[in-house]
Formats: sequence, C-alpha cells, structure tokens
Amino acid sequence: MGSQTCTALQKQALLWFVIASQCVSALGCGPHYEYAIEDFCLGKFRLDMQELDQRHWCNWEDTVELYEELTNCTYLVALKMDCFWPNRLVDEFFIRVHRHYFHDCSLTGRLPMDPPNRILGPFIVVPILVTLLMTALVVWRSKRSEGIV
Repeated sequence: MGSQTCTALQKQALLWFVIASQCVSALGCGPHYEYAIEDFCLGKFRLDMQELDQRHWCNWEDTVELYEELTNCTYLVALKMDCFWPNRLVDEFFIRVHRHYFHDCSLTGRLPMDPPNRILGPFIVVPILVTLLMTALVVWRSKRSEGIV
C-alpha cells in the first residue's frame, strides 16, 4: 500500500509540475512579447508587403521569403525574451496577419484566374454551334415532313 501512495503522490507532483510550467510559460510571454513582435516583426513585414504589388500577395513564390522572415523574427524575439515558441500569442499574431494580407487567397496559394482563351474558347464555341446545328436540323426536318401527310 505504501508503494501505491508513493506512485499517486508522484503522479500528483508531476501533474502540478506540468500545470505550473504551463502557467509560467503563459505568463512569461505577456504583452511585452506581443508588442515586440508587433513593432519589430510586423513593422518590417508591413513595409515589405507594401513594396510588393498587392496582386502578388497570394502568389506564394513572391511572398514565401517575406513570410519566412516574419516567422524567424517571431522565433528570435521569443528566444531573446525567454519565451516558448510557438505559443498562443504567436498563433493569434499569425491569424491576424493572414486575415489582413491573405484573406482572399486560395488554399493552394495560387491566384484564381480564368484559363487561357485557347482552352476556354472551345468550351464556349462548341455548345453554341451544337445549339445552332440542332435548331437548323429541327427546322429542316419540320419543313421536309410537311409534304408528307
């Protein structure tokens, strides 16, 4: 019975250790970390995105380097401030960034656009021609059958 009590106490101690470490990590990255990534990281990202034409914001090849710099910046600031990374503040930060800069982008990261005319043209012309042909065929058959009673 003594070993069961010892095991139960170890489990409780481990549980309290985990809870305390989570509270410390949550408290350790407070508003100072949030202000630092907003001012330092987001400020540079904002300037870089302004230099990039807004039509290219959804093009992953054009934004991947800027996005990686933003991610690395949040990581480096977390290291300097002895914060865990990633954390809740980083998640909320990136959600705000995505809502502002990437809200119109598709999931694949490509801009939605019409196919080229050489592909789109046949899909438009063929149904029109079939409709005209079927109309002409019906008119021709109806005129031809008028003589037969």
